[in-house]
Amino acid sequence: MHQSSSERELAHLLREELNRYSPGEKLPSSRALVERHRVSPVTVSRALAALAAEGLVVTRPGAGAFRAAPRPLAPPPGDTSWQEVALTAETPADGGPRGADATGVLATLAAPPPGVVEFNGGYLPPGLRPEQALSAALARAGRRPGAWDRPPMEGLEELRAWFAREIGGPGGAVPASGVLVTAGGQSALTTALRALAPQGSAVLVESPTYPGLLAAARASGLRPVPVPLDHDGVRPDLLERAFAASGARVLVCQPLFQNPTGAVLHPGRRARVLAAARSAGAFVIEDDFARWLAHDDAGALPPALAADDPDGVVVHVRSLTKITSPSLRVGALAARGPAFERLRAIQVVDSFFVPRPLQETALELISSPAWTRHLRTVAAELRLRRTATTTALAAELPEAPLPFVPRGGYHLWLRLPEGTDPAAMADAALRAGVALAPGGPYFAAEPPSPYLRLSFAPAAGVGEIGEGVRRLRSVWPGRAGA
Repeated sequence: MHQSSSERELAHLLREELNRYSPGEKLPSSRALVERHRVSPVTVSRALAALAAEGLVVTRPGAGAFRAAPRPLAPPPGDTSWQEVALTAETPADGGPRGADATGVLATLAAPPPGVVEFNGGYLPPGLRPEQALSAALARAGRRPGAWDRPPMEGLEELRAWFAREIGGPGGAVPASGVLVTAGGQSALTTALRALAPQGSAVLVESPTYPGLLAAARASGLRPVPVPLDHDGVRPDLLERAFAASGARVLVCQPLFQNPTGAVLHPGRRARVLAAARSAGAFVIEDDFARWLAHDDAGALPPALAADDPDGVVVHVRSLTKITSPSLRVGALAARGPAFERLRAIQVVDSFFVPRPLQETALELISSPAWTRHLRTVAAELRLRRTATTTALAAELPEAPLPFVPRGGYHLWLRLPEGTDPAAMADAALRAGVALAPGGPYFAAEPPSPYLRLSFAPAAGVGEIGEGVRRLRSVWPGRAGA
């Protein structure tokens, strides 16, 4: 729960007044604080709770609040230099990496400083999240019989059935028995990679692609091999060569509104992609992260690859997180045959199961009328924000053309002038008051050209989007003063 301004102000005042009291001395009663500061009892209670959490006061039911004893001096820092040897001295037998580089992921997770326009985030802003509906769903979920019991290892049956219909369509192409509820999309991707690709092997990825996928693959001891894509998705001719050259048994792709390019896999390529994987004896991990982020002018969406795959080539990933809240980490993996049992076993070993209250909350949300209203609201707002962004770019930065503008997702892929360092450009933009994600981490190998990813979802509104583009103009390479 976020503190209100009155709670923060009262906590600040009480924190300053604590020096007037000796350790163990009682503070004024809640009633006295209410009268003195003209705030509500709830505000007083929450301010005292904040101080208690900081270890500054001790609250005793029925007795009041007391100044806490002085904190003991912190022990001197230890010497952790030995870990440099321990973490790097031995090389695994398979030659795979032993660490994880989260730099590219953190670029889209880090909250920018106050006053900075956020073009780097990967989630909806608070005003677009269904927070009231989520709060109501959480309250109803807590009252469900057995809400705090252990759930089935595969997930709640109703939730699995709902994901199966969403992934496979009403015809039942994907059975509920082939769905595993996961702790969001990132967890699902990691589980799928570990289940399907032997450690030390190659895994084919689109180029460019989502940095979280590259980080997960490398942390799992895998070697990402890039396969270039264009505006029609991954190129089947290059995909066939990559399977033959690398011996990979897994391809990870985002056929719908790909991150970061926004590409949609062309209908004529779908069968060729599946055929290339089938011929190589490989799996296709379909990351369908943006299906609920289609804009209201997107038209009819193509079905998931998993809906056209009776042979179990496709392992489908879907998540509720992007369309709802960063903290509703509920997703699904859909698979057929022995692959499903492998996925289930790895998830059980790693985390047992997704907490039942979270699953119950998700089920309450998607079963309520608020769910479809929320989807319509987001579809309209994302189109509005996309239009505002492209209009501002055309007016302020005509030298940065957008050859492809997707009608889904929340990002645009900006090509920088040749010779520009994307990381240095992102740093300059941040100094100008706008946060963007440099394009380097989106490539598994050397990037062919410099890029930036601009996300129009997390901004406060279209006015802030326009201001952010104007700030970006001031540091664009080749501009006067940049």
